Amino acid sequence: MIDIRLRGNDDSGLTDEQIRVAVRDSIEGLDRTIKNALIIPPDFTRYHSGAGKLTEMYYTLLKDGCNVDILPALGTHMPMSDEERTEMFGNEIPKECFIDHNWREDVVKIGEVPSDFIEEISEGLMKESIDVEVNKLLVSGKYDIIISIGQVVPHEVVGMANYSKNIFVGCGGKNMINSTHMLGAVYGMERLMGKDHSPVRKVFDYAEEHFAKGIPLMYVLTVTTEHQGEIAIHGLFIGRNRGVFEAAVALSQ
Repeated sequence: MIDIRLRGNDDSGLTDEQIRVAVRDSIEGLDRTIKNALIIPPDFTRYHSGAGKLTEMYYTLLKDGCNVDILPALGTHMPMSDEERTEMFGNEIPKECFIDHNWREDVVKIGEVPSDFIEEISEGLMKESIDVEVNKLLVSGKYDIIISIGQVVPHEVVGMANYSKNIFVGCGGKNMINSTHMLGAVYGMERLMGKDHSPVRKVFDYAEEHFAKGIPLMYVLTVTTEHQGEIAIHGLFIGRNRGVFEAAVALSQ
């Protein structure tokens, strides 16, 4: 099982070479042959995640041996412009590799978080079940590996962003997106901001445990800062298990 946890030694963060080695190790450590890969980075609104650099590294490593598609985790955002895509991901990845997520038409329901669970975790504030919807590409069976890249940072809806949020919201559908945002709102931003195990995170954990085990996911999580226009990646955490996310949360906090 892939479990990579890197932390920078000083304010400058990890070097590109350290990051490149971790990217290579994460692929070489897989127990399968990769003929088709799907990379899920954030869009331009998460430019400071460092995901652009990581996406380019994974593409460069994989492109000669397999087909690589890239599905930015748009959620309900507009597709990226050519200028945004080039600024974030560079010039080496062809435009035709990118696929726009359509939260209205491209999703399929893979399960449902039950109403009694929602009532329990919300302390009675919500009682409706929540559909678990993901982009149909994730469950198509086409991909040998699906690499979800993003930044772990305080977030006003889920508490700490990324990990499975990139899948269930970034690549999700109307019911999951709207219902989890409502859940975070009624529970209260002040109670969950900057914390793990919020009610919204518990929804994503439930969906991951019950409905996503068959999706060949690998999470690539960053912890970053920005100073005078330069992004420093202070932590890089790669794997599937929740412990990788928790390590990133601790560093981000």
